[in-house]
Amino acid sequence: MTRWLNDEELQAWLKLAGVMLKLAPALDSQLMRDSELTHFDYLCLAMLSEADGRTLRMSELASRANSSLSRLSHVVKKLEGRGWVSRSPCVDSGRVTMVDLTDAGWDVLVKAAPGHVETVRALVFDELSEPEVRQLETIAGRIVERIEAADLRSVNG
Repeated sequence: MTRWLNDEELQAWLKLAGVMLKLAPALDSQLMRDSELTHFDYLCLAMLSEADGRTLRMSELASRANSSLSRLSHVVKKLEGRGWVSRSPCVDSGRVTMVDLTDAGWDVLVKAAPGHVETVRALVFDELSEPEVRQLETIAGRIVERIEAADLRSVNG
């Protein structure tokens, strides 16, 4: 039996769907215009920049970027072609691939960051109070956890 959304849930869902449909293209547009990066490109570079030694295992980078390994692999190949990242086998396990942020990638990220952060502030945070920011983080975290749990169930069958 279908558990239909009540009126309040439906209104909340429609607002969330609007965020999902409008925010990603807005971020992509700003980054592409200013830095020739997609939002996902930027996110990969940013996650590497925050890692020790600016290096992560592909699987860890995928996790931090909320991505599948297949999508990440495609993007890392593109970023590597631009000279912004490099890949190498892990010294502990040849089956594991490490991704390093190059100096050129760092420079691209440093140049792109101010405009991106300003866009994120303008579109997301400027109109939220501190308690609302905390609520947003909690709610978004719960949703991501549910999605990841559903993905694991579908993989493990």
